[in-house]
Amino acid sequence: MSANVPTDIRFSFAALAKRGGETGPHADGWGITFYEGRGCRAFHDPEPSARSELAKLLRRYPIKSRIVVAHVRKANRGRVSLENTHPFSRELWGRRWTFAHNGQLKGVKRLTLGGFEPIGTTDSEHAFCWMLSQLQARFPKPPRPARLEAVIAELAREMSGLGVFNMLLTDSRTLYAHCGKRLCYLTRRAPFGTATLIDEDWRVDFAQETTQTDIVTVIATRALTRDETWTELSRGDTLVLTDGDVRVIGH
Repeated sequence: MSANVPTDIRFSFAALAKRGGETGPHADGWGITFYEGRGCRAFHDPEPSARSELAKLLRRYPIKSRIVVAHVRKANRGRVSLENTHPFSRELWGRRWTFAHNGQLKGVKRLTLGGFEPIGTTDSEHAFCWMLSQLQARFPKPPRPARLEAVIAELAREMSGLGVFNMLLTDSRTLYAHCGKRLCYLTRRAPFGTATLIDEDWRVDFAQETTQTDIVTVIATRALTRDETWTELSRGDTLVLTDGDVRVIGH
């Protein structure tokens, strides 16, 4: 999620958590990171999110954030364990970067890394460390936003050459999403209406929960609600989200 005001994501998280072992097969751990300015709160659990006590707590705990990255895992590379649970995070240029990925990347571990090393054994974390190593090598100091966006899109396309690379990446300021196979998004802004989850019987009237200036964009592999219009991305597209506003870098 990307928003222009601190926003409660419990509604969307409820649907995602159900897909972690109940309405979906991604039962091999889950994690979520909430940003508060330059800092963040991160929660991870190798248990299925549909049955996780920690996930139940977060469904009741209204943490508000402008950027949120959440992931439910279906293990392909690397055992089910806490260290292999997304999202992963590292520091670069004094910012906390967070990364999550769906898909498999053949041969990614043959790529040379720089100043970032994986803690776990997933191809996803190796790809994250490689991307940050590339950014650090190209830019000793933070580049202009337009240049950074272009290079992240370039690196994401390179990763897509190794397999499926559905990615979320943020530096606490901007949220980047790359569509390697399937990805969609929804932007909520005035006039707000109602929405009903697909995976759970929960309906919200956002007109009662927001102000006229709020902008909130949610990204997911598959639509989370049944009565809103979600936009499908094309394979190879990279999405750049700042304060809820969306721009697409085509492939």
